[in-house]
Amino acid sequence: MRYRLYHRRISIALLFCIALLLPVQSTAFSTGIGGVQTGPDGEITDVAKEGCLCHNGAPTNSVTILADLVPYQWVAGQTYTFHLQLVGGPSTAGSYSGGFSMRTSAGEMTGGEGYESKTQNWNGDVLTLTHTGAGNNEDDRSWLISWTAPEAGAGIVFFWVTGNSVTGDGAPGDDDKWNQLTFSIPENSGTEDDGRLRMLFFGDGNIVPPEAEEGHLDLHEMGAPFRAHWLGLLGFNAVIMVIIFCGIMLRYGFSTSYEGRSNLLKLRYKTMRRGDQ
Repeated sequence: MRYRLYHRRISIALLFCIALLLPVQSTAFSTGIGGVQTGPDGEITDVAKEGCLCHNGAPTNSVTILADLVPYQWVAGQTYTFHLQLVGGPSTAGSYSGGFSMRTSAGEMTGGEGYESKTQNWNGDVLTLTHTGAGNNEDDRSWLISWTAPEAGAGIVFFWVTGNSVTGDGAPGDDDKWNQLTFSIPENSGTEDDGRLRMLFFGDGNIVPPEAEEGHLDLHEMGAPFRAHWLGLLGFNAVIMVIIFCGIMLRYGFSTSYEGRSNLLKLRYKTMRRGDQ
């Protein structure tokens, strides 16, 4: 009897130790997060607005959140595609390396082209968007987001973004980093979009530009049509040829017309040097 009781106590102790060593999976949301969440410091009403406290207790500027292709003004019913990216934090070696939670005050958000399965509306709410299990391990921690503007008269539309850059071990820790970005887009009083876009970011700005691709660079990618490029070269060569031609004409074409006058000037110069006036 004593042996069985002793054996049971040993088994319970071992299970307790193993449970302490296992990572806390319940606090990591690899399949997306949004809305009301309960963290170590209490309950928050919205992750996109207040931060993702499940990985770390405070944001850090070592993670920069970029929102590219954001219009200066929105037109009613127009659909815009944002490029959201996280820069900084731990390496992307893990399976779950990054995620985001985004909310807007008006309009509808969905995943951009190619990112329909990598993003989702939290609890079916079109005002919110987050990653999915298929979109939490992007190598560049970036997502395309489509936002359809609301009806006319909505005024300024606000956006809140929380981005996680984590180790991918599925457990919270000091190496997991996150930051937030808030921006707004005013309404365009007209009916046509002027096409102006901008990039917004928040963080320390320590962004490493991508390396240049090897190989030749197409002139069309430089913004100059191929025909205009060659026309410019021909125009430049034409100017050079004209300058050379004018120089030759000045040197040899007109010198004979002034030969007599130049000899007269030489004679007068010699006379003045002798003092014979």
